[in-house]
Amino acid sequence: MADWTCEQKSAIEVSGCDLLVAAAAGAGKTAVLVERIIRKIINEDSPMDIDNMLIVTFTNAAASEMRERIGEALGKELERKPESLMLQRQMLLLNKASITTIHSFCMDVVKNNFHMLDLDPDFRIADETESVLLKLETIEDLFEEKYEAEDQDFIYLLDRYGGNKDDKKLQDMVLDIFEFVQSSPWPEEWLNKMCE
Repeated sequence: MADWTCEQKSAIEVSGCDLLVAAAAGAGKTAVLVERIIRKIINEDSPMDIDNMLIVTFTNAAASEMRERIGEALGKELERKPESLMLQRQMLLLNKASITTIHSFCMDVVKNNFHMLDLDPDFRIADETESVLLKLETIEDLFEEKYEAEDQDFIYLLDRYGGNKDDKKLQDMVLDIFEFVQSSPWPEEWLNKMCE
């Protein structure tokens, strides 16, 4: 992109501060970020290695596209300056650069620090099917505990919101509420506030 808008140019060139670029889809955010990264790499006063940067996106596709675009931009710079050892080095470092999703980055942090978190080093993230099965098993166990304890609040809730034949309707309602509150940064606080 040769013709940057004033805002894009500013986002590319500003330094020494935190920067948030918010724009609609197709507005050129990726192009701006790639240009910003390339300029930091080729800055003659204080060049930065690509593998010393953390570049985070929301999707795997966006991370792949970012890596590809950075590679293309570095390739163009290398065409202009084929003798540049620094650019050749950056092309090699690109393969090990941290260009990833926020989830992958966080997973790497946890895996590299499992011992500080008291986690099994072989932990893994459950897939969607496993997650659903664990939730169903958990809610069935919880309901069973409530039945055995003859919890009067639970019985009242069941009378009001349970089905005629079984408690599946109430279980589904509890799971729906659980899924909904997960969108809140502090689910328990939100639930307590709503109950009040």
